Amino acid sequence: MMAMPFDLEPHYTWLVIGLVLAVAEMAIPGVFLIWMAGAALATGMLTWMVAIELPAQVSIFSVLSILAVFAGRKYLARHPVVAADPLMNQRGARAVGESVVVTEAIVGGSGRVRLGDSEWMARGEDAALGTRLRVTAVDGSVLLVSVPPA
Repeated sequence: MMAMPFDLEPHYTWLVIGLVLAVAEMAIPGVFLIWMAGAALATGMLTWMVAIELPAQVSIFSVLSILAVFAGRKYLARHPVVAADPLMNQRGARAVGESVVVTEAIVGGSGRVRLGDSEWMARGEDAALGTRLRVTAVDGSVLLVSVPPA
C-alpha cells in the first residue's frame, strides 16, 4: 500500500480530511463542503474495512463527492432551508407597522421620525412635530409613514 502523508493509516487520513472539510463548512457556510466531508468520511470507513490502493481511494472519493454534491443539491431544492427570521438584518423592513414620532416636522412630504432609539428620514403627508405616525413601507433608508387608522 502507498504511504499517506504524515505516515497515518489511509483511513485516518480520510477521516481527518472529512473532519477538516466539515469544519471548513462551518467556518465558511455554503452547503457544499459538507457533502464532500461525507464522501471523505465514507471513503475513510471503506478504506478501514478493505485495503484499497491510493489511486482507487481517490477515485472512490471523487465519485462519492460528485454523487453527494448532486444528491445534496437535489435534496435542498426539494427541502429549502427556511430562515427562522426572514427579516433579520433588514432593520427598515422590520419597521413596517411600527409607530413613530415626528422629530422634524414633515413639510412638503419629507421630514424625520424617531423609531426606537434612532431617527430616520421619513416621507408622507405633512405632520407637525410630536405627531404619532405608522410606518407603511420602506424606500431604501427612508420610512414611508402615514396617520394610523382610528
